[in-house]
Amino acid sequence: MIVLCRALKRLLIGLVAAFCLGPLWVAHAGQAENGVRLPIEDLKIFAEIFGKIKSDYVEDIDDSQLLNDAIKGMLDGLDPHTVYLDPESFREMNIDTHGEFGGLGLEVTMENGVIRIVAPIDDTPAHKAGLKSGDLIISMDGVQVKGLSLAESVSLMRGKPGSEIVLTIVRKDRPEPFEVTLKRAIIQLESVRAELLETGFGYVRIIQFQTGTATSLHQQLARLAREAGTALKGLVLDLRDNPGGVLDGAIQVSDTFLRDGLIVSTRGRAEDSEVTFSASPKDYLNDAPLVVLVNGGSASASEIVAGALQDHGRALILGTTTFGKGSVQTILPMLNGAALKLTTARYYTPNDRSIQATGITPDVVSQPAESSQTPDGDVSRLRESDLAGHLENELQKDKNATVDTKTDPLLVSDPQVREALNILKGMVIARQ
Repeated sequence: MIVLCRALKRLLIGLVAAFCLGPLWVAHAGQAENGVRLPIEDLKIFAEIFGKIKSDYVEDIDDSQLLNDAIKGMLDGLDPHTVYLDPESFREMNIDTHGEFGGLGLEVTMENGVIRIVAPIDDTPAHKAGLKSGDLIISMDGVQVKGLSLAESVSLMRGKPGSEIVLTIVRKDRPEPFEVTLKRAIIQLESVRAELLETGFGYVRIIQFQTGTATSLHQQLARLAREAGTALKGLVLDLRDNPGGVLDGAIQVSDTFLRDGLIVSTRGRAEDSEVTFSASPKDYLNDAPLVVLVNGGSASASEIVAGALQDHGRALILGTTTFGKGSVQTILPMLNGAALKLTTARYYTPNDRSIQATGITPDVVSQPAESSQTPDGDVSRLRESDLAGHLENELQKDKNATVDTKTDPLLVSDPQVREALNILKGMVIARQ
């Protein structure tokens, strides 16, 4: 059972394939504004400018367009995760977090007028085409991204399954932009995959965090134990390129491996933004060794899990530094059917660490088996600290062994999984 310090409002993380995932707090239209005083004189100037545009501008501009542009301009001065969701974008939230859609399978964010890829989703057209975290999308079917909103860009990516779209990509290690043709497909938001690496040693990949992720995880752990014919000796939990998902899923996955203590807390300016989540007594792995794989595409909910397990000493974190998305967004529905996604808090690991713009540093740095590595060891990764206007981390301001690879193809193709398995075996031996 998850314990909440305050009355729980539904917290979500992320909008898959639309926005860079981060905790979302869903509020209600018409909610009190806590007595905020409006700058009347400044608003009079705004109204005067609006009137001058309506009366004297060379072309007639629709009122709603002017006001929407004014809203976007106001939000552009804040952090990159605060955005205005028009009614259509707001309606698509349920598709993004629960359903299926015809698309490319990309988690993206807007940066300086172009689309940056946070991570491709496994086994989607984007993943199969080799698109990478940090790639820039500058046009789609010849339509320049510059000047489009994030919602408009995502709308262009979606379409009838089977239809094609041509993306023009800029990649850090390529001198010229290049085109990639992708065929849209139904994106099924599968959450958990699992297999045995060797007898007694399991591997679980969480692609993203959904409402039912923890339940799927428990079922997969039970299946692996049945296939092994014994309790698991150790587990590799793969959160690489997992951009986030539903906060409940992240908390429950953390709780799967913890018996007590804090999982995550949130704090902001508003009193009701302070919430804590704690673990229940059951450890579904029965204290067996655990290694968690992360990289620069592990964001938000993934960082909550990695941070909680690291702070409690429950797991060894292996890989490269994570994305660094440590802010909480509140979804504020508007009376016109639109919504405001507003950054209202930061979240903190059990040891009171904010990972905003810094990420989770692994216990063991392990490089991916790719040729285009950056000096910090990851592969041209976009991180939170690369985003214009990102929130600063206020806490920071203040202060290969050989194995038998015949068992599983994953051990042949993925040296980080192989390294994680070797570490697990060493941990088991050390406990004997």
